[in-house]
Amino acid sequence: MSARLNLDEEVRLHTTNAEREKYGLLATLFGIIVALEYLERAYVRDSVSASEYSPACTRLLSQYKTMAKLVSDDVPSIEQFMARYRMDHPAALHRIQVGVPATVEHSSEAGPETAKWVAETTQNFITFVDALKLRMRAKDQLHPILQELVTSYARFKGSKDWEGRSKMVGWLITLNGMKASEELTEEQARQLSFDIEHAYAEFFRSLSGKDGDS
Repeated sequence: MSARLNLDEEVRLHTTNAEREKYGLLATLFGIIVALEYLERAYVRDSVSASEYSPACTRLLSQYKTMAKLVSDDVPSIEQFMARYRMDHPAALHRIQVGVPATVEHSSEAGPETAKWVAETTQNFITFVDALKLRMRAKDQLHPILQELVTSYARFKGSKDWEGRSKMVGWLITLNGMKASEELTEEQARQLSFDIEHAYAEFFRSLSGKDGDS
């Protein structure tokens, strides 16, 4: 005779402490994605200001990256995770793929272009180009430097219209989609170097007023 089913008994997803920890981490990742989706929608509707949005988005992206590392064995990619749990959160997915807040990706008003900002952005360009020349190819080597470069670059009024901006954001998305130890191919590295050099030249042309953006 088969055992009777107790409808009042709680259904458990786990039977061991390790499984309980795993499902807890997956639930946290799920919650971060949902929170990011709501934040993105609120920002688009002007329900939150840029000054409120930026730190909140940065914090959620940081939390996502931490959680993604912890569940990497069970979550090969964010796209697969969202498909598995039927998550329809396109705004959150885009923000995760880009890896920086919308205020950095689409910044159009950043105040006066100070000498300090020019110096910092120039140094970030040089640092990234040097990294490529030193044959750094792994995501965990290049992504932090490129993210810092894009953030400083986005401070400048008019940068949203510069061709280099979309190129660099595109490379951020590419690197974000890679595993930490995964490396760019030599062909990718050559194209990335070309795009960065072009963005560097465009940056100085724009500052000198030749493109009419400053």
